[in-house]
Parts: sequence; C-alpha cells; structure tokens
Amino acid sequence: MRWSDEHLYERILAKDASFDGRVLTGVLTTGIYCLPSCPARKPLARNVRFFPDESAAQAAGLRPCKRCRPDAFYRGEDADLARLEEAMARALADPAAFPEAEALAEVAGVGLTKLKALFRDHAHTQPAAFLQRARIQAACARLAASASPLLDLGAAVGFESPSGFHEAFRRQTGLAPGAYRDLLSSDRFTLPLPEGTRLGDLLRFHGRDPESVSERVRGDALRKAAHFDGKPGILHLAFGPSAVTATLEGAAGPRAMVEAHRAALRLLGWHGDPAPFEAAQPRLARGREGLRVPLTLDPFEALVWAILGQQVNLAFAYALRRDLIRLAGTPVGDLIAHPEAPRLATLDPADLTALRFSRRKAEYLLNAAAQVAQGRPALEGLLTATAAEKALLSLRGCGPWTAQYVLMRGLGFRDCVPVGDAALTLALQRWFKLEDRPDGPATLRLMAPFAPHRSLATFHLWASLKGVPA
Repeated sequence: MRWSDEHLYERILAKDASFDGRVLTGVLTTGIYCLPSCPARKPLARNVRFFPDESAAQAAGLRPCKRCRPDAFYRGEDADLARLEEAMARALADPAAFPEAEALAEVAGVGLTKLKALFRDHAHTQPAAFLQRARIQAACARLAASASPLLDLGAAVGFESPSGFHEAFRRQTGLAPGAYRDLLSSDRFTLPLPEGTRLGDLLRFHGRDPESVSERVRGDALRKAAHFDGKPGILHLAFGPSAVTATLEGAAGPRAMVEAHRAALRLLGWHGDPAPFEAAQPRLARGREGLRVPLTLDPFEALVWAILGQQVNLAFAYALRRDLIRLAGTPVGDLIAHPEAPRLATLDPADLTALRFSRRKAEYLLNAAAQVAQGRPALEGLLTATAAEKALLSLRGCGPWTAQYVLMRGLGFRDCVPVGDAALTLALQRWFKLEDRPDGPATLRLMAPFAPHRSLATFHLWASLKGVPA
C-alpha cells in the first residue's frame, strides 16, 4: 500500500469514491470493513486499520458493511444499486425513520439528485412515491395486526397529520383506514373506480380468452379463481358506473381478505396512474385516455403465462394455459384456481408433453416453478426492476422478452420494453411509418422517447393494433 494511514484517513473522511477498490477501511470497534466512500459516520482514526483487499480484512476477523456493501462491489455488482436497495429495505422496515427523501439519500450515500436518478433507472419511480407506498404498506400491516387507534397509526408510520394520512391511504388503497379494518371481518368491500377507467377495455382484457377456466367475464362482472391465504376462492368484481364491489367466495378470514383487496387493486391496474404519460405523450394516448396496465394476481402467474407464450400464437398459448390449469389447478366452484409454484414443481415433463407442450417448454416451466417454490428468485421481495430482471434472466429459458413481460405485468414496473415482441414491433412499424419492422436495438431506440412510461406506451401500441393486449 503506497499511501500513509494519515492520507487514507483523510480520504475516508471525504468519502472519496475514487479509492473504492484500492483500499478497504477496517473498523476495529464494530468488526466491519467498508469502502472509502461509505456514507456511515466515520470512526476515530485510532479505531481504523486499512486493508488492501477483502481477503486481508476477513482474515482479521472483519465482516462486510451492510451500508456500503463492499462484498457487492468486489463481486463486480453495482455498488450504487446495492446501497439503493439497502436504503429501500430499511425504509420498508421502518418508514417513520425516513420522513423525507433526504433521509433515504443519506442512507444510500448519495445526493438527492443522484438518488432520484437511481430510483428512476432501477425502481421506475421516485423516492417520495416510494416512501408514500412504504408508509401505507406499514399502515395496512398494523391495521391487520392490532386495534390501535387510527390517529396513532398515521403518526406511527411517518405521517405528520391525520388528514395527510387519510388522504394518502385512500389514494393508495381506495378505502379509508377504518373501512380497510372493517373489510378484515367481512367478505366484501367497495372501491371507487379510478377516474377515467375504460371499463369496456378492462373487461375485454380480462375476458380475452372466452374459454378460460380460471377467470370469466359476464356482462359487467369479472370472476377470478385464485388462492387466498392458501385457500382456493373466487374473487367476484361487480362493476357499476363509478365503483366496483368485490366479494370473496370460498375463502375467508382477515389474511384472505387482505389478499383479495390486493388482488382487486392489481386487476384494476390501480397503481398505474396514466395521467403523467398522457400529459407527456398526448398523441399516442389520444382516444385511449384512461388506459392502464392491469396486473396478474401475482408475479408467478405472469411468469407462467410468459413462458407459455414463447414462440407460439395466442390461441395456442391460451389452450396450453387452460390445459395446465385443469391439470394442476385447484377447483373452486365452477372455476379452477391457477396452480401455485410448489404444485407445478411436482409435475413431470411427460405430464405436460402429453398436453402438447414441447419438451423444452415443459422443462422451462417446471424449472421456473421449482426455483420460485424454493425462493430463488423470491419474486415478491425484489425491490428494483434491475434486480428482478437479473433474477428472472437466471432462470433457464427466461430471456429478455420474458423478463420484461413479467416486470411489466407481474411486478408492476413502469418503464419496461418487451424487446422482440411481435405485436410491439408491428405497432412501432405502423406508428412510425417504417418500411420494415424494427429489430431489438431499433425497438429500444424508438421506445426511448416514451421513458419513463414505456410499459404503458407498450400497452397503447398493442392497443393501437385494435386487438386486446396479452
């Protein structure tokens, strides 16, 4: 090491990122080692020892810092991303400790401008919106777990005023906090329809396979079979002019109702407010104002559908899905709940090839089910689109198109581009009046102006073909 300890100490006081990878700071009093740029409060010089690499620090009995993640840095991972995800995880665990975005920036070790850029690029949202969602998630968990007064609840999760808490809670959940608590002991609840909801489009989307065995649209009602708190049930959504009444049949209990409420929001595309996209892209949105991206009931359902849809036409993909649900789903009433990952993982490829699955598609699907059943990846726990895409791409047979589709429709990320999608390339060709369909790089280039709303732009482009998005 060619620098004096005094010079290195000055560099860590300055949080000098140019020294990351050149030296590690060992803090003897806490037993950790850090990157020089670590945002944590700096130790006294007498408690510091410098190391040339991780092996030397670990040989001294030290462990990697959880804030600056030197282990991720030395594995070649994005250190900024690791710190961002650590900050997000801490905010989800204790949102009241993060009253403003500046507190997130401090934990992530970056300035506010860079924090916003990291959120935009990796999480497809902004810090303030993320913190609002974290507070409401914490409030929902507390409402389900205790009978604490509502006035105390808002303050406990970080809201400064009761009115601010109630307004934010309604915006995120469609219910007042008291109504949310009431649904836990009921079998139904009523949500206002988001302003501008295109009910006809929404129902056509959910009823796009008229022979589906797991969901059914009749008139202004949607019935969807699924598992709620581990029990098969049917979520019945009855749509009126300005509200939808949700009823859970066949499953009961507070946890089942929490999952039914979450399912209803996903089916409505509740959290995908189209107003910012429509303001930025009025030409593409014209005539389809209010269009949203409805989500599958859970990310695994989106992953299954994406694998089934690889390299086949929609009609055949629908048939494969129906046969799979009949084989491994759980009957409930006149419908069948989509199979969960552990159940699919018990199947043999021969069970699927007998249903006209190709051998490769059967292997891809069962491998994905086995990995998800073991929590590798834990789809619901991934905080950023970047980490989620990496986890999905690690699955055999899951390429960029499949990953982006799951990010968009299973995880709700807002700036996704399913490169290679045939309908998207046709829509782009027509929209931009091109002689030929764009290839992958050209698709990304043409979609770039629609950022950070490329998921919704994709849905609009699909809808421009006058078909029903898949």
